[in-house]
Amino acid sequence: MNWNDWITAADDFVWGWVLIILIIGAGILLTVRTRFVQIFHLGRALKFMVKNEQGGKGEVSSFGALCTALSATIGTGNIVGVATAIVAGGPGALFWMILAAFFGMATKYSEGLLAIKYRTVDENGHVLGGPFYYIERGIHEVLGGNWKWLGKLFAFFGTLAGIMGIGTITQINGITEAADRIFKEKPLFTLGDKAITVPIIICGAVVTVLAALVILGGIKRIARVSEIVIPFITFFYLLLSFIIFFYNIKAVPSAVVLIVKSAFDISAVGGAIVGLSLKTVIQKGVGRGIFSNEAGLGSAPIAAAAAQTNSCVRQGLVTMTGTFIDTIVICTMTGLSIVITGAWNPEITGEALQGFHVSAYAWEHGLPFADNFCMIYLSVCLSFFAFTTILGWNYYSERCLEYLLGAPKKTPLFLFRILYILAVAVGPYLTVSAVWNLADIANGLMAFPNLVALILLSGVVSKETKAYFQAERHRLR
Repeated sequence: MNWNDWITAADDFVWGWVLIILIIGAGILLTVRTRFVQIFHLGRALKFMVKNEQGGKGEVSSFGALCTALSATIGTGNIVGVATAIVAGGPGALFWMILAAFFGMATKYSEGLLAIKYRTVDENGHVLGGPFYYIERGIHEVLGGNWKWLGKLFAFFGTLAGIMGIGTITQINGITEAADRIFKEKPLFTLGDKAITVPIIICGAVVTVLAALVILGGIKRIARVSEIVIPFITFFYLLLSFIIFFYNIKAVPSAVVLIVKSAFDISAVGGAIVGLSLKTVIQKGVGRGIFSNEAGLGSAPIAAAAAQTNSCVRQGLVTMTGTFIDTIVICTMTGLSIVITGAWNPEITGEALQGFHVSAYAWEHGLPFADNFCMIYLSVCLSFFAFTTILGWNYYSERCLEYLLGAPKKTPLFLFRILYILAVAVGPYLTVSAVWNLADIANGLMAFPNLVALILLSGVVSKETKAYFQAERHRLR
């Protein structure tokens, strides 16, 4: 076995049935214990999303915390990740991605709630919270004993996930791949299976410098950039996604039927994908969905903990909207465009497309505009999504490192930022498949301690939720 085979085998092991069942199971449990909060209180959550709470403790506004979380979740997973899932698992993978996201909304709500309930705020207003604190303090409150070791385990995997996978390499790889497709230059040289061109080198260098300028400014600068970029670029991405939807409206019903049928019957895709199994369909759908919206990973509550709020339930609702926007809306529109145009199927495209090229084909063939315009537009959206993810995950991994170190320490954190920036710099020169598999492994390892904590603390989530909405009903009488 070569290096890529080992990585693939490790990815398959980590994202086996145990983790998939744990993620879906935790989502179902929390959905029931919160009385389907994602259905009955989504409207309230969307209102809270844009209406900041006055007088709350924290470092950034609730909207700023959400945008920081969205900056980390809305990235290449929404464009490249969805494409990768459908290419590997067929259209049915989109069904499992959406289903996981539905239950993931309850998971994300619970993460945000627990992040505020168990966070710490020092005399300087510096906030540290997230899974490591609700693992350590929350489980101790419920079961007793010392659970700091499990919090440390989460923080270790979270640091690795940020610097090795989801936060750096996959994002810069997606940006440079988009630039390479636009300019279509001849390779200067190859690194393994990776052809390196001038656009890849230049684009990689520019993004690295820009990321360094923001990252070295800390959380408040990251939040300010995210609050501006995320709403703006999300609107423009969805605008063209809906144009694809309505321009090809006659093909939508058959695409939806194919998505649902192939989610349970792999023969529905014919011979389009060799060696496809039902496990692969579910694995790719759930895995790429979690990669995109991060429900269950424990990343978003790290940002939620910094929110200026005094209500853990209110911030839980705001945090929940991240999964709705990321997967239920954006990933669904991306997936539909790919299935409608047949971009996932080599029998239609004439070649086996991968990654960004799948989404690019969908836009070029699904929109009534010139191919160059579609390509540049999609590339710009991807670049902004991926760039903000680089920023958001730097914040996440720094907070994980702070917990591992025991307190904020300037020199180690500065050195970590330099190392993080260097990881961004080398990302363009790695192959796509190896990059995504490494990111999947880091994500899966990170999810295990967090999911255990969410299941053990589901009673706390239920109690806080019930008390908040009872108080709201009394207030309105």
